[in-house]
Amino acid sequence: MNVLCSLSQRKQKYSATRRLQLKTKLLKTAAVMLDKEKQEKKREREATLSERLPPLQLSGLSMQDLQALCKDLHHKIDVVDEERYDIEVKVNKNNTEIESLSQKIFELKGKMKRPALKRVKISADAMLGALLGAKVKESVDFKANLKTVKKEEEKKEEVTDWRKNVEAMSGMEGRKKLFDAGQ
Repeated sequence: MNVLCSLSQRKQKYSATRRLQLKTKLLKTAAVMLDKEKQEKKREREATLSERLPPLQLSGLSMQDLQALCKDLHHKIDVVDEERYDIEVKVNKNNTEIESLSQKIFELKGKMKRPALKRVKISADAMLGALLGAKVKESVDFKANLKTVKKEEEKKEEVTDWRKNVEAMSGMEGRKKLFDAGQ
């Protein structure tokens, strides 16, 4: 028990000023790293462009040579656009596949959040039409398909004048009638 207490006493929390100081240092170093990364990308881009595209020498070319150069550049632009489109299609396809796989993983984990459903008032015919499409054209009468159940009629005692009933039930004979009627 004492060992645990001594360990918890050793573990001190940073003060708010120290945390703020650490956060500012982290942000400054992250900003410097981001700036270096941007500069490196810019250098790589310039190197790639200078490698792929030699500088144009337009001086001393005739009109036919300039037209041929323009046609050649247009052809190169078309090839690059086709490649860009193909890559874009592949990227979109991969993104949709990644989304579907991540959705499957999420469903397998069982932490799927169900959206709040709204109560919709719809008739049975409209619901069948939505579910089955154009297959069901005529309305369906659900009541016609139900089984009919015959109810047994309960024996109802006739309600008579209570004064006559009191006179008839008075005495031992009336109690005997009640006893016999109950059986």
